[in-house]
Amino acid sequence: AMISFDDFVQQAGIPIYVQIVLYLKRAIVGGIVQDGDELPSRRVLSARLGVNPNTIQKAYRILEEEGLISSHAGAKSLVVFDQKKAAQIRRELLEEDARRLILAMRQTGLSRDEALTLVGELWEEEET
Repeated sequence: AMISFDDFVQQAGIPIYVQIVLYLKRAIVGGIVQDGDELPSRRVLSARLGVNPNTIQKAYRILEEEGLISSHAGAKSLVVFDQKKAAQIRRELLEEDARRLILAMRQTGLSRDEALTLVGELWEEEET
């Protein structure tokens, strides 16, 4: 299947190439993107998102370096991952979110115990 990027929403303050990388990683972890799915060409995606083709090129290069897409000159770019890789990405994304949350909690003066209590309470709320 071709990845559409229809629900891609640009956020201010984060470089677009980073947003594209995160979009694909979240889609992999969420089961929206499957191994073997096809990415739009750099030209098509740059037109669709209204960004410079070099921005798309940079995102695709990072995804390639991380082993998440395979591209060959003149050929399609395909997503490549297995369950181990997906689990690794999930952990990486969650760690980033957790680090931001911990920083925010520390900046507001919460102790470790207060932070863990808060997280525990919110966890219970979400389950109900």
